[in-house]
Amino acid sequence: MMTKILSFQYNSVYQHGGAGRVLRRLFEGREHQVTSMFLKTHPGTDRTGLIKEVAVPVFPLQRPWMRWRLRNLAIWLREVFFLERIVRDVRKAASSLDFEVIHTVNHGPYCTIFCDEAFSATPLWVSFHDHFSTCSTFEDTSKLWNRSVRRLMISREMGIEYQRLFGDKPFELITDGVATDEISAPKTTAGSPLTVYFAGLLHLEYIPLFATLADALESLSADGTAVKLVLRGTQKLDFLNNRSFEVDYRQDFVTDAQVKAELDAADILYLPIKFNVPDFYLYSLSTKLISYLGGAGTILYHGPGDAAACNLIREYNAGATATSLDKTELKEKILEIIKGENTFSANAKKLASGQFDLKTIKDRFWSEEKV
Repeated sequence: MMTKILSFQYNSVYQHGGAGRVLRRLFEGREHQVTSMFLKTHPGTDRTGLIKEVAVPVFPLQRPWMRWRLRNLAIWLREVFFLERIVRDVRKAASSLDFEVIHTVNHGPYCTIFCDEAFSATPLWVSFHDHFSTCSTFEDTSKLWNRSVRRLMISREMGIEYQRLFGDKPFELITDGVATDEISAPKTTAGSPLTVYFAGLLHLEYIPLFATLADALESLSADGTAVKLVLRGTQKLDFLNNRSFEVDYRQDFVTDAQVKAELDAADILYLPIKFNVPDFYLYSLSTKLISYLGGAGTILYHGPGDAAACNLIREYNAGATATSLDKTELKEKILEIIKGENTFSANAKKLASGQFDLKTIKDRFWSEEKV
């Protein structure tokens, strides 16, 4: 049986970000069974791939020249004033498509569109990637939790919390995975210069973490350790100017294979988690963490000590963990990695193959008996 899926989410599956990456990985090899539907909120040409995508245009579009007041007004108009019109347009577009299962992501004000009575006979699978307080509402999340036949959770912590809040229903762990050929041999000695790597845009909440990292690397450099900080896709940061260590900004677009090569070349894979949103860090698992598990270097976690990511890393001793904005603590963790007396990277590879094997996760997602 070849299940045909309509996957509805706020953005294209080809847009940069964790949700798109998870879905692309799950659908890889079965693109012909998937139709992706998303809301077109920006003008211009969307990235394309093997998955058929249906873009439902919304009004008003977000224009590049819009400043924050106009952007907020446009969002309000889409999500409040024109909400019912957008819902009708999405349902109308879906009615002409061929599918047997609907998959949606609990994110944004449109995520319950297919909880309508007209689609009640169609099995609904829901992915829960972030706590509802950061991306949805209590009411919408409750509706999706109880209407769906499959609840696909990013972490066990979130699944247990949602059972407590919305009802004791079963859930499955479905997240990003690591393919066998993406698991590299662990580095046993640090290079010179010591290469610290981070990939992604840096949001304001992460600035204190990066400032602490910069100070720790400055102290290491003053002690005679040659350091190179590689930032892939990160904006320029003023507080990194005039440092005694090298900063390498890499802004051009690269493929997943090229990013993987950069992960393998690095000694330390920096994983910051912001301190100021407990509902985010307690329940979400970054797709960056999953990618880092397969890299040759060692994960350096920096964030709250009770975060889901920190719990996982500590449970499997899969990386060094710094849990404050104290540059001395962070420096000590880096020195621990440099000494090479730990088995962090080797343990990370065991965790990747044991709990995040991509084939196992894909087989679980596509298991036909779930339909």
